[in-house]
Amino acid sequence: MKRIIFALLVMSFFNIGFSQEKAESKSADFSRWKVRIRGIGVVPNESASIGTIGGDVNISNALVPELDFTYYFTKNIAAELILGTTQHDVNTVGSDISAIGGPTNYNVDLGSVRLLPPTLTVQYHFNQSNENVFKPYIGAGVNYTIFYDVKAGDVVKDVSYDNAFGYAAQAGFDLMVTDKFFINADVKRLFLKTDVTVDASNLAPGLNIPAEVDIDPWIIGMGVGMKF
Repeated sequence: MKRIIFALLVMSFFNIGFSQEKAESKSADFSRWKVRIRGIGVVPNESASIGTIGGDVNISNALVPELDFTYYFTKNIAAELILGTTQHDVNTVGSDISAIGGPTNYNVDLGSVRLLPPTLTVQYHFNQSNENVFKPYIGAGVNYTIFYDVKAGDVVKDVSYDNAFGYAAQAGFDLMVTDKFFINADVKRLFLKTDVTVDASNLAPGLNIPAEVDIDPWIIGMGVGMKF
């Protein structure tokens, strides 16, 4: 039900945008495109249900550059494509590995993984007249995360992550410096979960550890942009 409501919300934004675009297309006096470069901090709000050994999960934060493109259907309705990739260290917390001769409260090193999470949001922009310097916006959209360059670390044999769809919520603002250039601040929350399988057959024959992991990161960014 949540997915259906979310999809209808995004579709309604698009419908409003297309209808307004028809009305404004003959006298458009605004820039259709914006491009931004941000530095972003990615802060996972992680939790997990881990089979066999139990415990929870810890995923490290990351600080990386991000590139995004925004297209305006109207002065107020736009779509933004967000591109960036991050690397995170992963370990379990408080797992019970006594069945294979270990302690009952142990943090298992699961190495690292890179995430490529292209995200498309539909936005509503406020204060879009040329006289306004402060231009806030809100948005909602979808995300598809690709997990790659998995390094299992020194404890287990292998770790695999399922690529996954997620959802995004967004708020931010542009602060105009000139007619073309601006400063941007942006906060996003991704609602993202993945199925993980840990191959620990090097520790015990046939030992595979399944887990359902909620990553749900906050993405906090600041940067500069240009409209054209």
